[in-house]
This record gives sequence, C-alpha cells and structure tokens, in this order.
Amino acid sequence: MRFGVHFMDFTLPGEPGSLASAIARTARATEEAGGSWFTAMDHYFQMEQFRTAHDPMLEGYTLLGFAAAHTSRVRLGTLVTGVTYRHPGLLAKVATTLDVLSEGRAILGVGAAWYEREHLALGVPYPPLAERFERLEETLRIALQMWDPRDEGPFDGVHYHLAETISRPAPVSRPHPPIMIGGNGEQKTLRMVAQYADIANFTVNEPEQVAHKLGVLRAHCERLDRDYDAIEKTVQGGVLDPLAETDAFLRRMEELAALGVEHVQLRNVAPDPAGFISEFGERVAPRLAEIEPAGR
Repeated sequence: MRFGVHFMDFTLPGEPGSLASAIARTARATEEAGGSWFTAMDHYFQMEQFRTAHDPMLEGYTLLGFAAAHTSRVRLGTLVTGVTYRHPGLLAKVATTLDVLSEGRAILGVGAAWYEREHLALGVPYPPLAERFERLEETLRIALQMWDPRDEGPFDGVHYHLAETISRPAPVSRPHPPIMIGGNGEQKTLRMVAQYADIANFTVNEPEQVAHKLGVLRAHCERLDRDYDAIEKTVQGGVLDPLAETDAFLRRMEELAALGVEHVQLRNVAPDPAGFISEFGERVAPRLAEIEPAGR
C-alpha cells in the first residue's frame, strides 16, 4: 500500500517566514520516505472544523509549483480544488502548467466545493449545491476536451461557454494528468468518478463505510461500462496517529487494502511536519509497503 502527505496545516512556528522552508523540507521528506503523492489544500481560508478562518492558508497551485522545484518523483495535486474557485479553462491551463514544469507529475483534483464563508468573504460566487455539481461535470468535460489535441473547437454547456479549447503546450503526462474526484456522494460524485476520473478519493476511511462506497462505485461502473479496476481507490488518513498508534493504523490499512484501497494520504503534522514524515518513513512506511491491496 502506498502513501502520500497532504499539506493542510500552516499554523507552524515562525510563520509566515518559516512556511517556505517547512513546505520544501516536508515535500523532500515525503519523497525520501517513499511517498507517492504530495498534495495541497485548495482553500482561501483555513477550514473552521480544523482550525479557524483566521489561521494561515496558502494558495494551492502556487504551493505545488514551489514543491515541484524541491522534488523529482512525487505526484503533485490539490486535494481537492472546488469547482467554483477557478474558471474551468483556466483550471485546465494551471494544471497543465504544473504538469509541464514538474515533468509529468500533476494530478487534477476536483470536487463540488462546500466552504460558503470563504466564497462570500472574498466575493466569489457560490451557487446552490445542484448547480455546483452541474458545474463540476462541465469542468471535467472541458478539461478533457482541452487535453484532446483533436478537438480545439468550442464548448457550449449550460454554465460555461468557450469559443476555443486550445491548450498548448500539451501536458507531459499521457494521455493527460490523472483526474481525481474527491468526495463520497453516491448519486452524483461517484457516478462522475465512474464516468470521468482516474482516481477516487474518499474522506471516510472506516472499512464498513468504504466498502459501501466502493459497492456504489462498482455499480456506477457497471451501468456506464467502465472498468472498475482501472480507477485508483484512495482515502484520507483519518484520526489514527500512525506514529503513536502504529499497530492500529496498520490494521486499519490492512482492512482497507482488503477492499481494494491502494493509497492513503496523511496530513502534515505540526509543529515539525518534515520530522513527522521522516519518522513515518523509518518506522511505518516499510510495514505499510508490505500490505498488498486486493486486486493488485
């Protein structure tokens, strides 16, 4: 089973002056520990259920471009970009730029968006939930069209209208950066995973919940004639501390791997995220790597 690090906590000693060094050191430590992903938050404000809106938050794609210069192997993406944050054509261009400058390591992570306060605070439109899902699907279609060199024509949707879908240079990733959809919604989110995505990222990681979500995803794949096994199944790390509760954490990963989960994304841990992931790499990562996901 593989792992990565999600940089979501910027409330670190000495910030803001210390943040560049902390991010660079954590990205390098992730790679040195054998991690496969380094992801960033994509919010304007810190999430209130984690800290407060007044705690520090950096812009995600700028962070990832910085991390790309300090790494050479880990994949880089947001976990995940709310569909309301950037116009779809610009989002595809931003993700392409990251892919080119990281030499083919970008992931396009997207979701329906949910944090109303940050939108209203900064004057960003925040449509109703049903419309956000409609916009998410159009965003996925636009990104795929922009990454199709055979189709540089218009896109005429309900919410977005593009006269041309030119995107040069093309991504280094082939056929394009992997698309990751984050979320657990059974009717819309998981249906879009089956239809458009390469990676599913679940915010739940209780085995019973994950098993149910995977069953729903499999059913969508069957209806859409999509290869279920071609979709990478990933989860966020959850509440277990992999250093303080190593055995319990590994048992949870074994249960998830038995369901077909291939990857867990750990959050950075204050006050020393690079030290945390280095210790994880020494003590836990070798045992995690011995866990074989079902179907692989």
